[in-house]
Amino acid sequence: MDDILQLTLLYDFYGELLTEKQKQVYEMHYQNDLSLTEIGEELSISRQAVRDQLKRTERILQGYEGKLQLVSRFQAQKKAVQEMKQIIEDMEKKNPDVAMVKAISKMKKIADDILS
Repeated sequence: MDDILQLTLLYDFYGELLTEKQKQVYEMHYQNDLSLTEIGEELSISRQAVRDQLKRTERILQGYEGKLQLVSRFQAQKKAVQEMKQIIEDMEKKNPDVAMVKAISKMKKIADDILS
């Protein structure tokens, strides 16, 4: 998986466990797309301090995932629901029974709600 996408997921799941300073630097860099130099100027710290803070924050987020596995479970569940939805769509094509089509439509809606 793309490193930035993975970090974004980690932040979505564990961001509230970070300090305000960690969140601020992370958001400035990854969400506002500011360079390390721009962040340093904004916060009156060195570029190296910004880099160190980002690396420390990334390690903390990865540590939370290593212990809690919430992102991994989320991704596995999402994949399973997508597979289930595909099976449901295949069943719908093979069985034109009205009652079955209604039940399948309801299951597809539930799967879509879970995925969105």
